[in-house]
Amino acid sequence: MEITDIKIRKVITEGRLRAVVSITIDHTLAVHDIKVVQGDERLFIAMPSRKDENGMFRDIVHPIMPEGRKMIEESILDAYSKHLALMEVEAQENAAAESAAMGSE
Repeated sequence: MEITDIKIRKVITEGRLRAVVSITIDHTLAVHDIKVVQGDERLFIAMPSRKDENGMFRDIVHPIMPEGRKMIEESILDAYSKHLALMEVEAQENAAAESAAMGSE
């Protein structure tokens, strides 16, 4: 199994939910609404779930083996980290451009 695409759909700055992610596996299967969550000690992923008739949340899709979960989690958290770094660079570039524009007026 290979994750062939990771899309950071939404980044959240407040609360424990940090991002909503979609992945594509083997160019064939898309899994949406994977959540990046800030835990007490580290970031982790929560697979897509829904509330059943008893009010319990049940995963809609999830890895069967711990190795699969680890691979998916590491891939998503790496992509999330890179996405945050890119957002920071873009923010710095925008601030520098605005500063330069104000200086030329």
